[in-house]
Amino acid sequence: MMRFNLSEWALGHRSLVVYFMIVAVLAGILSYNRLGRSEDPAFIIKTMVVQAAWPGATVQDMLEQVTERIERKLQETPHLDFIRSYTNAGVTTVFVNLDGATSAQQVADTWYHVRKSIGDIRHTLPAGVVGPGFNDEFGDTFGIIYGFTADGFTHRELRDHVEDVRSKLLRLPDVSKIEILGAQDEVIFVEFSVKELASLGIDRSALINALQTQNIVRPAGVIQTGNEAISLRVSGAFRTEQDVADVNFAVGGRMLRLSDIARVHRGYADPPQPQFRANGQPAIGLAIAMREGGDILALGQRIDRAMAQIKAELPVGIEPALVADQAVTVESAIAEFMSSLWQAVAIILAVSFISLGVRAGLVVALSIPLTLAAVFAVMDLSSIDMQRISLGALIIALALLVDDAMTTTDAMLNRLARGESKVQAASFAFRTYAFAMLAGTLVTIAGFVPVGFAASSAGEYTFSLFAVVAIALVLSWLVAVVFAPLLGLAILAPPKEGAEAKPGPVFRAYRGLLGAALRLRYLTIALTVGLFAAAIAALPLIPNQFFPSSDRPELLVDLRLPQNASIYATESMVERFDAVLKDDPDVARWSTYVGRGAIRFYLPLDVQLPNDFFAQGVIVAKDVAARERLRQKLEKVLAEDFPSVVSRISPLELGPPVGWPVQYRVSGPDLSKVREIAFRLAEIVAQDKRTRTVNFDWIEPAREVRIRIDQDEARRLGLSSQAIASVLNTVVSGQAISQVRDSIYLVDIVVRATDEQRVSLATLSTLQVALPNGRTVPLSQFATFEETQDYPVVWRRDRVPTLTVQADVRQGALPESVTDALEPAVKALQSGLPPGYSIVIGGTVEESAKSQASVIAVVPLMLLLMVTVLMVQLQSFQRLFIALTVGPLGLIGVVGALLLSGRPLGFVAILGILALLGMITKNAVILIGQIEAERAAGKNVREAVMDAASTRFRPIMLTAVSTVLGMIPIAPTVFWGPMAFSIMGGLLVATLLTLIFLPALYVAWFGSREKTDAAAAAS
Repeated sequence: MMRFNLSEWALGHRSLVVYFMIVAVLAGILSYNRLGRSEDPAFIIKTMVVQAAWPGATVQDMLEQVTERIERKLQETPHLDFIRSYTNAGVTTVFVNLDGATSAQQVADTWYHVRKSIGDIRHTLPAGVVGPGFNDEFGDTFGIIYGFTADGFTHRELRDHVEDVRSKLLRLPDVSKIEILGAQDEVIFVEFSVKELASLGIDRSALINALQTQNIVRPAGVIQTGNEAISLRVSGAFRTEQDVADVNFAVGGRMLRLSDIARVHRGYADPPQPQFRANGQPAIGLAIAMREGGDILALGQRIDRAMAQIKAELPVGIEPALVADQAVTVESAIAEFMSSLWQAVAIILAVSFISLGVRAGLVVALSIPLTLAAVFAVMDLSSIDMQRISLGALIIALALLVDDAMTTTDAMLNRLARGESKVQAASFAFRTYAFAMLAGTLVTIAGFVPVGFAASSAGEYTFSLFAVVAIALVLSWLVAVVFAPLLGLAILAPPKEGAEAKPGPVFRAYRGLLGAALRLRYLTIALTVGLFAAAIAALPLIPNQFFPSSDRPELLVDLRLPQNASIYATESMVERFDAVLKDDPDVARWSTYVGRGAIRFYLPLDVQLPNDFFAQGVIVAKDVAARERLRQKLEKVLAEDFPSVVSRISPLELGPPVGWPVQYRVSGPDLSKVREIAFRLAEIVAQDKRTRTVNFDWIEPAREVRIRIDQDEARRLGLSSQAIASVLNTVVSGQAISQVRDSIYLVDIVVRATDEQRVSLATLSTLQVALPNGRTVPLSQFATFEETQDYPVVWRRDRVPTLTVQADVRQGALPESVTDALEPAVKALQSGLPPGYSIVIGGTVEESAKSQASVIAVVPLMLLLMVTVLMVQLQSFQRLFIALTVGPLGLIGVVGALLLSGRPLGFVAILGILALLGMITKNAVILIGQIEAERAAGKNVREAVMDAASTRFRPIMLTAVSTVLGMIPIAPTVFWGPMAFSIMGGLLVATLLTLIFLPALYVAWFGSREKTDAAAAAS
């Protein structure tokens, strides 16, 4: 035992210790106000998007010549988990997903490596490929979104005002970036008649060349004189559409103005770019992202003040509407958690005052704010914000941090009752319990190690749980041995003569039960082992869950048309959907994204990339009850009125994003075979009544028209395939040939045919193609038309075509339970697949397995740390075995609590169970230490066990009751509920077993040895 006594030192330096108390409180108050506020802990989205375009290429050409080359190179990426890609005609998009164990610095280095390695192969890509481009800011969160609508203003005028607002808001502190949503680029259309150009003898390519060469920026030189340098500027650059219309051409010896032979007008991109709608109205959105470590509450207040001023300056008719407000969500969440925290404080204080008395309770009561203040200060220094995980960790830690203070105070009371002086009593706890308490604290922290060091996104998400609990427990030990003795010296009073407290009925009942347990120790051990076996047998009855859904009032509505649908069809569908929401009393506000998914307004959002056939609505209901009513109504409406739409309605997710909860990936080399297997798999999934909306990420082929050119006839007419493709592209879609520099915008000049000549499929054959000699001929003269089918998009995973069968689950059902039920049928299908084809489970189950595996991988380290700490403290293999035996028994209470409460066994609950192991072992260590002290005093094993258990009964039970009752405020919450019930049930049962089973086991083990030793000594 060390001679140095920290409590004695504190009592000998009272003024200094009081100064440290004051500094801790002031630092805590200052840090509390400085701590960043956010909704979720920051975690890195370890995904990069690599995109390349090859205009005019087929899906097959893109797969073989672009996607394959890029993916092959990307498979050399360090820390790679897997590659996913989807390939359209002319565009390939590759997602590079890194392993969950990749650190933040490694992620940044890896993205640099990706850019460099793709740059190295750029020269091997076909001529005409644009890019590849990179997006590694996939995880930016835009927590505050405004939608601007206009009445009586053009889209361009609205955009000018929104750009001005963006510039002003970018100046605010803590704003990192602002994205504009739904803005449509302006275009100057030059529309001509193919026949008219041919009749006038105008070569279309010459017309385009004339426009391009006039609207060019080139240096004209600088004249250097003796005094100055004079720049020369050549006029001709286009500033407006009128400048384009006024261009003259020399045709057959005469000048013709462009406006005489073509219609020049300004419009917007055709087809439209992804659009944004606010509350059913076309709008332009401003999505605001906060810098990392910022305070979203402070940012929200600054933006509110700035927007109030901006709104007053906007012209009448332009209205900003708040679409997403993370600041309000965080404010209410933090207020709710702080309320839970103070409720937990009040519960624990009530337990302390009732059980210990006013004076002793006051010592514990003052220790709590001292510890919390120090925790806030260290959180500030460690850059741990106040968010969902850290606030929950504070409540969990609060229930644990009173343990040491109660132990110290209880020991002081006992010594004062024996007649010792206050100074002796105050330093006694350190001499007797300090190192057992420290060992117990370290063991408890070791229980949270899998939380802190799990190498996965889920582990990264919950890291602050480990950090805050570890900080709180270490500081609570310091407070208990440095501050609590000084507080006890000032507050506690020795009991009056003859005022010795009589044992209460609870204590007498415990002594009686303990005596019976020691007499029937083998029966006690057998019953405990039987209960543990029953708990393990009942474990499969508890439903599994990865992370629960959020309790925010938002609903996400995914709307997906067939993959060959145009953005016009998607826009029409969204307008009908907006009409459904317009007058619904449960809707507070909503926004819809046409041709893309919602921007990441919430960190765990499963973000969807732009696609013409996809739309997503974000509906904010008036409350959670309204959200559920709205969900049921929309499910019915979408099923009845939107039969061609694959829809999914879901609340926001908690934890790493997953998307469709039930997913199976079918992979193989042949697309047709993959498709056939996927259909059979979908039938199996659909047979479970708990699944709904079974669908595929891609499967339906799309129509396309192949134009087969008679090359001999085309050459005879003076045409080539390149010239014909160029004519078709210009006539049908339009060709951007130059740009007008208009203020801060670049406006494309697009040349295309007039409306009546931009052909439909029915009139394609009659399209007039201009010949070099000035005549025109119909396209059908040298081409035939063939309607075929092809896949509009092909998904691949690690370079193998992969089709995902995905489904939602009915309310109340859990994806894990559904996939468990489907497993036999899926395995039967899988066993009959030809070589090279596979079915792999994805979705929630895969993410959960990855996350749990990352936690389990750290469990050996946790056990090593626990065993090492226990061995250093106990220095006996036998006592170590007894201490470790009690820990797993908490599972009895965990299973019982989860079954009774109906809560699932999820990722967070598993973390709670691992942490529980440390809490239980801590009590066991301190009790074993007390038994050894009693035996050292000369008592036999039975007496030592009875007296030690009686001595430790009150502090152990008080700590357990405080912890269990302190969990009550977070038990009803969606996220923390399963963990709270696990800890409450597990700790309560394990504490009783620590006080009954452990003494019985100790007597059974050491009592028999004592008899053997006594017999040997007698002989």
